[in-house]
Amino acid sequence: MSDDQTIEAPEIEETEDAYSLGRKAVAQILFAVDRDDRDQLVELMEPLHPADIADLLEQINAFDRMRLIKLYDKEFDGDILSELDESIREEVISLLSPQVLADAVRDLDSDDVVDLLEDLDQPQQDAILDALKDSDRVAVQQSMTYPEYSAGRLMQREVVMSPEHWNVGEAIDYLRNSDDLPEQFYHIVLVDPRLRPVGNVTLGKLMGSRREVMLQSLVEETFHIIPATQYEGDVAYAFNQYHLISAPVVDENERLVGVITIDDAMAVLDEEHEEDVLRLAGVDSESSLSDRVRETTKRRFPWLFVNLVTAILASLVIAQFEDAIATIVALAVLMPIVASMGGNAGTQSLTVAVRALATKDLTRSNVWRVIRREVMVGLINGLAFAVIMGTVGYIWFGSLELGGVIAAAMVINLVVAGLAGTGIPIVLEKLGIDPALASGAFVTTVTDVVGFFAFLGLAVVVLL
Repeated sequence: MSDDQTIEAPEIEETEDAYSLGRKAVAQILFAVDRDDRDQLVELMEPLHPADIADLLEQINAFDRMRLIKLYDKEFDGDILSELDESIREEVISLLSPQVLADAVRDLDSDDVVDLLEDLDQPQQDAILDALKDSDRVAVQQSMTYPEYSAGRLMQREVVMSPEHWNVGEAIDYLRNSDDLPEQFYHIVLVDPRLRPVGNVTLGKLMGSRREVMLQSLVEETFHIIPATQYEGDVAYAFNQYHLISAPVVDENERLVGVITIDDAMAVLDEEHEEDVLRLAGVDSESSLSDRVRETTKRRFPWLFVNLVTAILASLVIAQFEDAIATIVALAVLMPIVASMGGNAGTQSLTVAVRALATKDLTRSNVWRVIRREVMVGLINGLAFAVIMGTVGYIWFGSLELGGVIAAAMVINLVVAGLAGTGIPIVLEKLGIDPALASGAFVTTVTDVVGFFAFLGLAVVVLL
């Protein structure tokens, strides 16, 4: 190949609807439902992953959902229930016949059954528990005794374990002769005589070693034990931070009671991120596209009311300068620019701070460095936009003094925005208040009040 020849990298194919259920597929499925053609419906649904079927049930209306479930009947799989949004899961369960429901939940792991039970009324909980085998029912009921959002609720009770003195051959023989292994597992947990976990051995190392090799020599260097009462958000953080695949869960006596796998931990992490995004916007974390108008209105009204109160507070600041605004109309024209820039800058700092707190990247050791950085960013951006707006103010209204006033107000508000956007979430967390839930209203209020006061106050001093 000559030096002047280059290899062009293949282009990445991007499709807007990648991994989503196409409109044609949905239309075909609903057409089969309209025709009451069960064979055609089963044929169309057969290739679909349970997650895709769950998406389908969430997208269609309640009437079509009822008809589809009734027609699909005994083909309904328990994994579909696990994938469903909580907002319609209870509705779907109520549409399933007792026999179909029993068959659907029997093959689920204990952690998936616990996840189903958490959001159901007692009669539906009893119906699902009655469908389980006695041993599975006891395991699920024991998991339900742990606090909500704890590792005990998140774990699955099905654990593959072996005594710490076994060798590879003994472990393999045990696995081959066992009839009740979990459908998926990644490690064998080694335990001492008191049933306390002492190490993990991956299946890869197990299958790649000779039979006489002792399991103790194959344990992973990274080994974390999760208390059953630990908050599930901290569990998800540990999995993400230490690149865990699975981790044993222990009770108050440090005895092995279950295991948490990476899929469940990442689901929690995804939920935490989603909650943070929704709460930053003042939307209830339990909201979904399947909610009815009344439910959505009730959830959003309180935060809109809070925003109204903060807006009134900002208006009271403006009212103190109504004579100046009446005298110099240009102040009313330029005033929203200062508040808007401050609000946007504050939101940027706020988002970074809330995310850093959630991932535990923002700690006591670096908090002041992060605050100084955001303030300096606000100062530099403030100076840059001060030049721009000062020039605009001078050209637009022919007043050098007015250009200087808005330039100075821009610098002040962007510096305060950086400080408030970072400082307020930190203070709220110290007070035990969720920063993602409450920071937005406080930061907006601070940037609006400071922006209006700085701009109008400087205008009174300089222009009048």
